[in-house]
Amino acid sequence: MTTASISHLGSVIAATDNAVTEDAANAQVVFRASAQAHDAVASTITLGKYSVEVDEPPALGGDNTAANPVEYYLASLLSCQVVTYRVWADKLGIALDGISARAEGDLDVRGFFGFDDAVRPGFGEVRIVVTLTGPESRERYLELQEAADAHCPVLDLTRNHTPVRTTVETP
Repeated sequence: MTTASISHLGSVIAATDNAVTEDAANAQVVFRASAQAHDAVASTITLGKYSVEVDEPPALGGDNTAANPVEYYLASLLSCQVVTYRVWADKLGIALDGISARAEGDLDVRGFFGFDDAVRPGFGEVRIVVTLTGPESRERYLELQEAADAHCPVLDLTRNHTPVRTTVETP
């Protein structure tokens, strides 16, 4: 990350802090996504001005033309971790030259297909490895990990129950 990027991040954090301190309503943000199914199990997901394709491998009924939903979950988790590490490195004054991360998750498809209702349809476990480089001690980077784990929104979605209401609309 360049010095200009780090300075910009610090400015964003300060401006957000000022806006939220002035009016707590400024802390509330709504994110939106929409999906349109096509082909057997593929869909196009619209995320504001961006769109991504989603598919499944042939073993799950797809054509393997794009990442599948659980791979996108891992991508969301990793990207959120990287952002959260960057923000908290800045907030804690921890020098960070580089960050990379990888994740893997174990999924038993018996839950998804309903072959065994005792098996959950989601990941049984997700493992993340974050590699941090820079001049700080291991203890400082462990302090950063603790802060990132405590404040990462996507990690929070995984670790804590989030109410989800589904409404089915029909013409």
